[in-house]
Amino acid sequence: MGPAAGSVTARYLVYFQYLGTDFNGVAAIRGCQRAVGVQNYLEEAAKRLNSVVPVKFTISSRTDAGVHALCNAAHLDVQRRSGQPPFSPEVLAEALNAHLKHPAIRIVQAFRVPGDFHARHAATSRTYLYRLVTGCHRPDQLSVFERNRCWALRAGCLDVDAMQAAAQHLLGTHDFSAFQSAGSPATGSVRTLRRASVSPDPGSPFVLAQENRLQFWNLEFESQSFLYRQVRRMTSVLVAVGLGALMPAQVKVILESRDPLGRHQARVAPAHGLFLKSVLYGSLGKSSLPGKVPACIPLIDPSS
Repeated sequence: MGPAAGSVTARYLVYFQYLGTDFNGVAAIRGCQRAVGVQNYLEEAAKRLNSVVPVKFTISSRTDAGVHALCNAAHLDVQRRSGQPPFSPEVLAEALNAHLKHPAIRIVQAFRVPGDFHARHAATSRTYLYRLVTGCHRPDQLSVFERNRCWALRAGCLDVDAMQAAAQHLLGTHDFSAFQSAGSPATGSVRTLRRASVSPDPGSPFVLAQENRLQFWNLEFESQSFLYRQVRRMTSVLVAVGLGALMPAQVKVILESRDPLGRHQARVAPAHGLFLKSVLYGSLGKSSLPGKVPACIPLIDPSS
């Protein structure tokens, strides 16, 4: 069915965030299953926009069950009835937030984009953050506000220098088959890892002063795209290095083996410590993005 006579279709890029604890990933779950994805709630809210054609969200970056997003992205088309002008990005974002039925999802901002823009294919960079905490010998020693938001390790410390040395072996363009889980829809396993860092976190605001035995750590990975569970597998291997179970040089051996079933690389870090931190687009000029862009949401990839 073609566009209704006189109707206007507008495409938008929206940035949104969510705590993934309650969701079976970001992608919509179709049918009568009890599981639900973030996209289900987004599209339910979009029904209230009264678009001539049902609104579908095309998600930039798929995330698994339990994984969070500080900032994911999607594009959507809204076709208003004849005589009605397109929504402004501000009104669109406000309307979606007003009709979202889950408190763990929020639209951060929206922009008008060209009709051929694609949120997944146009992304030039994605950054993931993985949060660790050491010194947590029992689950009940972790703040209730931090549970499901980091991987709690019993170890009192990590050899961060060794982890950083190991991460250097992952940088650049490689076949990352050794860090890919089965079930990936990707046709190839070569990726370019631009950044891999390990750094101490100044501390969680949700941890009391008397709980100073806990130390938080941030691992960050940047690439244009990642393989299925690649970040969680790389994290698990780097943690093994930090705990002394692997030497940094062994990470290179694992990478070059292209074997995803090895003892260390087959382990997957828990989903609840992972956050999609940002999605960058290099194909959009600043003139295409009206309004002020928040500093926490870099839309333009400076390397492009």
